[in-house]
Amino acid sequence: MTALLPRPDRYADIDLEAIRANVRQLRKVSYPAKVMAVVKADAYGHGMVPVARAALEAGAAWLGVAHISEALQLRQAGIDAPVLAWLHTPGSDFDGALEAGVDIGVSGWELDYVVAAARRQQRPARIHLKIDTGLGRNGSTAELWDGLVAEALQCQDEGLLRVVGIFSHLAVADEPHRPETDEQLQRFREAVAVAEDAGADLEVRHLANTPGLLSRPDTHFDLVRAGLGIYGLSPFSGQLPQELGLRPAMTLRTRVASCKEVPAGQGVSYGLNYMTGTPSTLALIPVGYADGIPRVATGGPVRINGTTYPVVGRIAMDQMVVDLGPRRSDEGGSSLLGAEAEIFGDGTGGGPLADDWAAAAGSINYEVVTRISPRVPRLYRNVEAAADSALVEGAPQTGLLSKLAVPGAGA
Repeated sequence: MTALLPRPDRYADIDLEAIRANVRQLRKVSYPAKVMAVVKADAYGHGMVPVARAALEAGAAWLGVAHISEALQLRQAGIDAPVLAWLHTPGSDFDGALEAGVDIGVSGWELDYVVAAARRQQRPARIHLKIDTGLGRNGSTAELWDGLVAEALQCQDEGLLRVVGIFSHLAVADEPHRPETDEQLQRFREAVAVAEDAGADLEVRHLANTPGLLSRPDTHFDLVRAGLGIYGLSPFSGQLPQELGLRPAMTLRTRVASCKEVPAGQGVSYGLNYMTGTPSTLALIPVGYADGIPRVATGGPVRINGTTYPVVGRIAMDQMVVDLGPRRSDEGGSSLLGAEAEIFGDGTGGGPLADDWAAAAGSINYEVVTRISPRVPRLYRNVEAAADSALVEGAPQTGLLSKLAVPGAGA
């Protein structure tokens, strides 16, 4: 039986059916290219293993992570789908990656480490060579590309590895009007041509992230890397997820911890930067920057009983305050103590979005969901594809993986 747990004081409600629906939508948009579901950073705060399972159920062909350690967590959870890890240091566990059948992104220096691991493991590595087409992070420069390709193919001839992919990453695809994406696309095509002319028999060429997937079909190639989109968030300023056929998967909820009337001139929170203008009612919301709420996001929206209020005063480590207005606690003869407070969600009925908190913090929606801390429990809705909407709290890996979501708090 599925274990139903009492809802905690604060929690992130993760709708895995929204994840599935988003993957299906992105598959439709990117067809015939396949979809890599990017589940790095604990699936952008949503819980890596439950999200990975849901994405694969919906037809994602690959999983993508930044670090080999993340890929090994997927393997330890019994997930055997193709996984690519692309961000390394000399101390990364290349031996573990080879042993677990994890594909490795190679920008240059990593090749020697991968080859050494292949010799120790006595098994060939699967690598994707990365070309820097303009982002300026990892990836080979154009000047070193011919040499990297030649060296990798020499190692392939020696049976030490197989070059299965070429990839790069877009810098400004979330701003579709900018010409740099065209320039990156041309550089990527040239890099692929160099590799193929040198004899590389590639399985996949991949360049598009979520904004490229949605706005530039010419960047799709064989595989697209969908990160933000699978979580139902929009990469475009001023464009809602629903306009893209996406559904936000995370709703952050808590309950009002205190509700009290105060006089005019009452200061609120550290620094007393906010003063009530009239006699008012203050509601205490028991989440703060230790839970991942940006400290600078004063003015962020909180919805209580169908009404949205801005946060006033400084956000503290564990709590923040909203001003409900005059005599709100007496309205209807009952206090709002214990009432559900929604910090952000899918926007149903005009409710707050992660984008609203991003605007208040001067940041982006990616950061808002990713930074929700491990002390906020993740509860999973629709764990099974045909399940009802019961919430199941993240649980340690057990023999009930088909019933219970595995670690959901990004430990």
